[in-house]
Amino acid sequence: MGVEIERKFLVEAAMLPEPEKAVPMEQGYLDHGRIAARVRIAGERALLTLKGTGAGTARAEFEYAIPLEDARELLRSCSLPGRVTKTRRYYRHDGRLWEVDVFGGANEGLVLAEVELESEDEEVDVPPWAKREVSGDPRYFNAYLARHPYAEWSGGAEPERMEGGGQ
Repeated sequence: MGVEIERKFLVEAAMLPEPEKAVPMEQGYLDHGRIAARVRIAGERALLTLKGTGAGTARAEFEYAIPLEDARELLRSCSLPGRVTKTRRYYRHDGRLWEVDVFGGANEGLVLAEVELESEDEEVDVPPWAKREVSGDPRYFNAYLARHPYAEWSGGAEPERMEGGGQ
């Protein structure tokens, strides 16, 4: 079984250095049940991902490359809300690859950093631009952001309980 273990942080965007690379992404969610089915176009790559629920920083994840035209057709079938646009920037810090998502559209203003780990108890040196950890907060899952965009949040609102997993 595929398992993704990651930690997620809010980012102070003004502190970010120039990235190694940046890839525009559009993704949509085909289902928001116990398993999140996501289609993503990242540059010229297309992926279908199934993400399950999990405890802590780990959750089941299965990812498959699909033809770009299939992904475009699947994205057209995703309702709005149900999509997320962002630019993923890549940074290295303390020997680790960090992925920083700068969101657009209805999630404009939100910047999140993720780092993938081999185990949940692995030590991580957090970069200075990564501020508050939000790994356990379901509001910051991409599947949640697709249905409840950041622009619609009221300050300090508690997240709704998510039925499905996924990002």
